[in-house]
Amino acid sequence: MKPLKILVVDDESRMRKLVKDFLTKSGYVVVEAGDGSEALDIFFSHKDIGLVILDIMMPTLNGWQVCREIREYSEVPIIMLTAKSDERDELQGFELGVDEYISKPFSPKILVARVEAILRRSGRSEENASLSACGIELNKDAHQVTIDGEAVDLSYKEFELLAYFMENEGTALSREKILNHVWNYDYFGDVRTIDTHVKKLRSKMGEKGNTIKTIWGMGYKFSGK
Repeated sequence: MKPLKILVVDDESRMRKLVKDFLTKSGYVVVEAGDGSEALDIFFSHKDIGLVILDIMMPTLNGWQVCREIREYSEVPIIMLTAKSDERDELQGFELGVDEYISKPFSPKILVARVEAILRRSGRSEENASLSACGIELNKDAHQVTIDGEAVDLSYKEFELLAYFMENEGTALSREKILNHVWNYDYFGDVRTIDTHVKKLRSKMGEKGNTIKTIWGMGYKFSGK
């Protein structure tokens, strides 16, 4: 199997080298960019980038601008790095479609674990690769969703949420449990992130958005009844 290619974007060369060394040891191919403009040039010239690790504070274009531009054309997983630990920044990142959010300084080993977790979730095994309920067809291998035969364009996290809901049809899921499963076991974030993503997911699902029931004071449940 061809090694997955990861784009690492940071204006600090020492940080890029540190991340690159650990990812390379784990078998990934790494391409680097030193600012936002270079990152976009590389991303759109390389058609096979499987994941982006993106710093926020950079010259030319910052991480938010780069993320927004990428999300206009691609749902590639994005991990955002930041020296700031601000809840507003974190929520903004998830609003833009960021998949993981890591504050500096961080352990390179933890970063690699986050990368592997994202890729593991997006590349499921053949077992239960397809899910079907209430006219909703979800194919994990192709990362595609159709509702009543019509394709629905979901972000990476929206897709993971829907898959998790469908896998647990009829089961009440707490926000904490959803957060731990979809946002990784060691992610400690605001559970309001769940509500934001569920709202967007329901909107994209149209009438079938009502299959995701709110369990007041707890979380959500997927049910076609």
